Amino acid sequence: MQYQEFLDHIYRKYSGNVKLELNRMKHLLDAMGNPQGDLRGFHVAGTNGKGSVCATLEALCLAHGLSTGLNTSPHLIDYTERFRVNGRDLPFERILDTFHRLEPLFEEWDASFFEITTAIAFQIFREENLHSNVIEVGLGGRLDATNLFTPNVAAITTIGLDHVKTLGGSLELIAAEKAGIIKAGVPLVLGRIPASPRRIILARAIELNVPFHLPGRDYCFRITARRPTGLRFDYSFGHHVYRGLKANLIGEHQAGNIALALTAFFVYADARGIRVSATKVRRALLSICWRGRMEVLSTAPVIIVDGAHNVQGVEAMLKTLRRIWPHRRFRFLVSILADKNYTEMLRLICRNAEKIYFAQNGSDRAATVAEQAAEAIRHGVEHVAADSVAEAFRIAQAELKPADILVCGGSLYTVGEVLGCHST
Repeated sequence: MQYQEFLDHIYRKYSGNVKLELNRMKHLLDAMGNPQGDLRGFHVAGTNGKGSVCATLEALCLAHGLSTGLNTSPHLIDYTERFRVNGRDLPFERILDTFHRLEPLFEEWDASFFEITTAIAFQIFREENLHSNVIEVGLGGRLDATNLFTPNVAAITTIGLDHVKTLGGSLELIAAEKAGIIKAGVPLVLGRIPASPRRIILARAIELNVPFHLPGRDYCFRITARRPTGLRFDYSFGHHVYRGLKANLIGEHQAGNIALALTAFFVYADARGIRVSATKVRRALLSICWRGRMEVLSTAPVIIVDGAHNVQGVEAMLKTLRRIWPHRRFRFLVSILADKNYTEMLRLICRNAEKIYFAQNGSDRAATVAEQAAEAIRHGVEHVAADSVAEAFRIAQAELKPADILVCGGSLYTVGEVLGCHST
């Protein structure tokens, strides 16, 4: 079975049976011998930023010589991106072999696409006997397939309104779902979360007698420089005090994500007897591998791809752009999913846009070009309608002058398609 045949097979056969419950996944993992029970490491939830936190944790572990597995979703270009071992995507052949060995169990328990992907990650990470594993929550937390993993440290990055049909229409309801990853005896690190949802999370932590660490109280950071090539900031947590840290991620929100990851890593290192090296910490932050998040593809003209796919993410992206390039307007290539609050996302984008290139990405959940363009018309912003993300990217590139700035995104699907165009 070749790559595309495999992908078509698992999408067609297993994508229609999604259920937000853990009994099916529990039975599947029991039948597999509970590979997740042999794993140690981190479990990361949150509306935005969890992928960046996971990638930073991976970089910190690898810099300290720890064999490391990373499981994230979704992928941008290739399914193999969801599984990294020691900083490298797994070969497709290894994933396919694991799938074939486990498929009878997947069929027996009527597993979903995400449950299968999670089970494959757990199985391979156990077979590799990895020291540290970084597992990203797929959706919510309480009923997510990854939640049968018990980590050494848990983290919740942010709480925002996203997936409201599934998780609930208030920050408090969403916080309760994400607080479902909290487990007795497992330290918790939080990012910057509004007061009301934070109370929901902390109540659960206190109920389970879990030690927790909060930004501003337990760990602190202060940005000292923002550049298109990355961040510089100061950080402190207990006796861990760093001045002039440099990271290769861009954006004020990324400073918060990196600070959270640093705190989680220091808690983890203390629990597992890992000797922390300041030199290795600094080296790790310059080698974070996380594509499609304020990633600069070109500098003259500037072309950026960013995976902001909800209102909170767009606000963070625009804040970063204005900090680095004050008093500028930008060109945007946009394709957003119809089940997001795309009217508000586009309202924010239009306020900062010189011109917008609209397309409909390949997701069956994508908003149409007409639906998106209606917002540009409403706000009086010049725009172009294209037949595909690839066509929109070609049109935009042809029009760019050396001093222009083009930002591509609205969805991780869009980012993946732009990266695919740029790499060809």
